[in-house]
Amino acid sequence: MIRRLSDLWDASPLGFWLVAAACLYFLAMAVRLTVIDVRSHLLPNRIVFPSYAVAGALLLAAAVVGFFGGTDGTSRLGVALFGVPGLRVLAGGAALWLFYFVLRVIHPPGMGFGDVKLAGVLGLYLGYLGWNHVMAATFAAFLLGGLWSLAILAARRGTLRSAIPFGPFMLAGAALAMAVLPA
Repeated sequence: MIRRLSDLWDASPLGFWLVAAACLYFLAMAVRLTVIDVRSHLLPNRIVFPSYAVAGALLLAAAVVGFFGGTDGTSRLGVALFGVPGLRVLAGGAALWLFYFVLRVIHPPGMGFGDVKLAGVLGLYLGYLGWNHVMAATFAAFLLGGLWSLAILAARRGTLRSAIPFGPFMLAGAALAMAVLPA
């Protein structure tokens, strides 16, 4: 995400500010949802649903501005899918939502529907950056959640049936992928 921001600053200052605002919103949303999920094992709709609109609007606008709006008129920052600017943002959101929905259908006690809804929002952010980010963030979420579960089991603070809040690991995996992987 940092490299994408520097590319946007050079190509389109407006696109830079749109993505910067989306990143700040992500940070605020991630902190609020992590605290709530750890305390109550819930990801409230009053935070997740508006996040679709905010992230979608900011990232789609940044994709369109980045695609069309360079100062030289030739900026093509790679946020398009099949030549449509912003389609990868929407496809990332839909793909990640669908993946988590299938997991929820296969094993309902293992995945809450709040996690499914959050996955769509994270998919918007990760789709903006690319499919590698979507895959890496998903892998990181399950890796971090699995390591935490092993630590709980090793410390004898839980059993195999213990519920853990998965939202914080989804958010951490997304943040890790956005910060570490090049755009």
